[in-house]
Amino acid sequence: MITITAADVNNLRQKTGAGMMDCKKALQESEGDIEKAIDYLRKKGQKVASSRADRSANEGIVLAKTSTDNTKAVAISLNCETDFVAKNKDFYTFTENVLELAITKFPKTLDELKSFEIDGISIANHIMDMLGKIGEKIELSNYAFIDAPIVFTYNHQGNHLSTMVGFNKSDSPNINQIGHEIAMQIAAMNPIAIDQDNVDAQIIERELEIGREQARLEGKPEAMIEKIAAGKLNKFFKENTLLNQEFVRDTKKTVKQYLLESDKDLIVTSFSRLLIGE
Repeated sequence: MITITAADVNNLRQKTGAGMMDCKKALQESEGDIEKAIDYLRKKGQKVASSRADRSANEGIVLAKTSTDNTKAVAISLNCETDFVAKNKDFYTFTENVLELAITKFPKTLDELKSFEIDGISIANHIMDMLGKIGEKIELSNYAFIDAPIVFTYNHQGNHLSTMVGFNKSDSPNINQIGHEIAMQIAAMNPIAIDQDNVDAQIIERELEIGREQARLEGKPEAMIEKIAAGKLNKFFKENTLLNQEFVRDTKKTVKQYLLESDKDLIVTSFSRLLIGE
């Protein structure tokens, strides 16, 4: 029978972060082969993931970052089950490392991001390692990116909410202030689209049908139903599309009016909002 030394156990712990007894058992089961032991621990992590597949992972960290030239931005959400784990230094550091890799390589999908490697190990497998070590459900649940002539990000205190917004030009007067304020607007007001023309047709039809039904329940004449539904839809656009919302810093004007006053040629090209648990 192969002898497993304390140095062997410590070496495996340094590579995986797993507990001492778990590392010792993994080495015993793998006859001292450290690579097989790592695979053993990952399999253990996969079992943990399977057994916790129905658990809610509504805690964690959301972070966003811009590239050095401010033309790209990424945001990620790393979820876990408890606030205790979310506040762990290693959990936060790993989230930062994934974010840094994302802004460097700028993947187009979440799966592509998960396939990237940190220290020779894919992000997906790093997460499996963390599962085995921590013992609760962990998942990289969301990834978003935008690119534009200039982009801005906002990370809300507590790291549960991040936003990104892109504009069509970088030379607008006070663009840094404008970018920051619009990113905060998105955080506070959660718009679903830039303007009413960008709202999905299915959402529009659903809101119209809700408006029609509300009008009928209120006993309105059938001839007035469509007009009332259209009015309710316009109210929906005002509350839920970025440019038509009240500007949170000055509710006497809309976001569109604020932008026009700042620079009539300045356009929001895209935005994204990530909230933990969504």
